[in-house]
Amino acid sequence: MRKLIATVFNYSLDGLLADEGTEFWKFCFDQPENDQPDDPTQLEFLQSAYAHIMGRTAYEGISVSMTTTASDHPFADILNTGRKVVFSRTLKTADWANTTIAAGDTTEEIDKLRQSGDGHIVVWGGVTLWRSLMQLDLIDELQVSLFPYVAGEGTRLFDGVPKSYALELVSTTASRSGIVELQYRRHRE
Repeated sequence: MRKLIATVFNYSLDGLLADEGTEFWKFCFDQPENDQPDDPTQLEFLQSAYAHIMGRTAYEGISVSMTTTASDHPFADILNTGRKVVFSRTLKTADWANTTIAAGDTTEEIDKLRQSGDGHIVVWGGVTLWRSLMQLDLIDELQVSLFPYVAGEGTRLFDGVPKSYALELVSTTASRSGIVELQYRRHRE
């Protein structure tokens, strides 16, 4: 069965996501790891994904970026050719190549994606989708990019997530800019 791995980019030391237009957002995108990611392990992880899933808002932002404004970004080829699934009850069409819309029950849609095979499914976001998947206890791993920054403003990823559970630390890697990549696994009994 495929694992569902949530990627959390641009996360501050005080537990906030970088909201567009904030000083933290500017700080994040001034870092070379965001502008031109070149970590072969990260690129292979994304390239080898069975599917990339996202909510409507993330889909709309990422699709425009990867097909127009940042089409030379290292993630562009991976995402433009990869299988994508958008979780939305309001989106009616998806113009980005290899994209389908999942409008049914979230658990059932995830179960369909997990069937018949090994590998992993990358959850790109946004916040509403992450929270929904956490509330349903569907995420198997979290990969968090923790930036050396106290933001003071932004969105709290874990607000409204009532279920608590322990995670197992799988790995930590520090970048040249002081960003710490944390990988946690959901311990299931």
